[in-house]
Amino acid sequence: METLIFEIQIHASPEKVWSILWDDISYRQWTTAFTEGSFYQGTFKEGSIVKFFDPQNNGMYSRVEKNIPNKEMKFLHLGEIYDGVEVPQDWGEATEAYILEENEEGTLLKSKINTSDEFKSFFEEKFPVALGIVKNLSENQL
Repeated sequence: METLIFEIQIHASPEKVWSILWDDISYRQWTTAFTEGSFYQGTFKEGSIVKFFDPQNNGMYSRVEKNIPNKEMKFLHLGEIYDGVEVPQDWGEATEAYILEENEEGTLLKSKINTSDEFKSFFEEKFPVALGIVKNLSENQL
């Protein structure tokens, strides 16, 4: 397991950035960096299961480990979904966290990913693009 950290400074409040990250419509916009047509089902309540899908009903499911509004969201990835069917995976501590730190310029958004070598290059390629979209949406939407 390797930890990858991605950061971007956003000239918007943590509340605005949080909204862009987790509101359904804007979530669908910034996650196009990973897969066009991505969406989620479920709630972000701590302990709950959230399912992340592509348009073909494939994706993964995760448990919300932490949800501190406007500050931090952390997921533990549990398995994959194929044609809508959950398939548990032994990924260990495969986590994905979003940490928002307010500063003089707005918000520093950090994404901290614990991943296997299998997914490392994918995340290194896609995450900077995704965070760039979050920045653009946060700074340009009223």
